[in-house]
Amino acid sequence: MSVNTFFWFDGGAEEAAARYTSVVSNSRIVDIARNCDGSAFIVSIDLDGQAITLMNGGPDHPLTEAASLQIVVDTQDEVDRLWDALTADGGKPGPCGWLTDRHGLSWQVVPTVLSKLMSGDDSAKTIAVGTALRGMSKLDIAALQDAYDNA
Repeated sequence: MSVNTFFWFDGGAEEAAARYTSVVSNSRIVDIARNCDGSAFIVSIDLDGQAITLMNGGPDHPLTEAASLQIVVDTQDEVDRLWDALTADGGKPGPCGWLTDRHGLSWQVVPTVLSKLMSGDDSAKTIAVGTALRGMSKLDIAALQDAYDNA
């Protein structure tokens, strides 16, 4: 048995797969099942060990923010690089580390430290971090840490 994530695209799954595998380190396109006309139907990718399937299924089931991919990274440089790459060419920033890329897929770019800052025993610190987080689009590790330290 295997479990993987599956996304239905109106079109552009092959282009999206190429973009995602170029942006996320240690990633690759695994397989492309093609229609009779040569266009991609099902594209299987590996995003840093996560199996993802993208299907060009037409407009009946558009992507929404109800499903997203979360990337957890260690540094602000990684947050910045991924944010910039995924919002480039028509992507849209959202609140609290969320964004929608140019293909309509929703992502969360989250620093590793956020879970530590949000799960401490000091509720004043946790509330301060949550308040700072809600005021951000792209997450700023230094500002989140500052909110925690100064609560």
